[in-house]
Amino acid sequence: MLNLSLRFSLQTPKLLFLYLVSLLWIAQLQAQDTFSIVAMDTITGEVGSAGASCLDLTSFQDLAAGFIAELVPGLGAIATQAYYTPTNQANALRRMNNGDTPAAIIAWLLQNDVDGTPDLRQYGIVAMINGTPKVAAHTGNNTDNYKNHIIGSHYSIQGNILLDQQILDSMEYLFLNTTGDLACKLMAALQGAKRIGADTRCAPNGTSSLFAFLKVAQPSDTYLQPSFSIGVKTAAMDGIEPIDTLQTLFDHQYNCALLKQFDPLATRAAFRVFPNPFEQFFKLQQLKKLSEAFEVELFDVHGTLVAKNTLIKQQQIDTAHLPDGIYFLKLFNEKKSFVQKVIKAKPKP
Repeated sequence: MLNLSLRFSLQTPKLLFLYLVSLLWIAQLQAQDTFSIVAMDTITGEVGSAGASCLDLTSFQDLAAGFIAELVPGLGAIATQAYYTPTNQANALRRMNNGDTPAAIIAWLLQNDVDGTPDLRQYGIVAMINGTPKVAAHTGNNTDNYKNHIIGSHYSIQGNILLDQQILDSMEYLFLNTTGDLACKLMAALQGAKRIGADTRCAPNGTSSLFAFLKVAQPSDTYLQPSFSIGVKTAAMDGIEPIDTLQTLFDHQYNCALLKQFDPLATRAAFRVFPNPFEQFFKLQQLKKLSEAFEVELFDVHGTLVAKNTLIKQQQIDTAHLPDGIYFLKLFNEKKSFVQKVIKAKPKP
């Protein structure tokens, strides 16, 4: 029930309109259902998330497509969905920053749900705790069917109001079996869910969903400023597949073909790349006693060659001419090839 002061204020037509719009906004968000993935790269320290939903966000210009996911650089990622409330999400973020494990965060959320309805919620959380990846998920008994979640050693995939279990299984398969870095794997996972009516409400629209997003934060990133973030919003009955549109945006900004040989473990066994992140210079040093000559090429995220050199034992690479951002270092000769991600970034204040 409205209090007297609010009743009085709503006598103004403009305020009444704004109040009704806000009620509609809250109702739509609370009814939202979705499929998503949160994951981390335990070697590079990247954290990321991707997801989609049959919720028309085109009327909400200030609401980012990735609003259901929180990234904490160097620490973890959180997805809060199904009858979404921003307070629950904010509480999850606060608990993560306090050092709670994913399981402890979810246990706290279930005990302290803002509306007292934890059985409606769905969560997926990953975090690095004392150097070890930890994962937990929750799917409430009263979350809309079909609902389920899958957790692995460094990822959680969750969805509700889904067509079937195959949506989640396909996301997991492509995430685990796609070459490249975390961003490439997250994009592939979304493609695994691209079926008409994946979110069953979108079957009449002929699409999987109405909005889609993907974002990845490097350990050196600032909160709310991930190095890579893209999102797509489409309107109901437009018949536009947002995952395909997101893929087009992704391909314009990222070159996964370059990363087919991406293997941080193999590179670290053969070379030392330091510092990483770096401000202007980084050094390459071969770790094996029998040093070979390697060609060194540096590419930006579009796959454009921006620097090249030759490495025998140790080499310093100057990037003064390059803007801050993500780059891919390729070291190769006639016998071997390595690809490593490097980041140019100013130190955090």
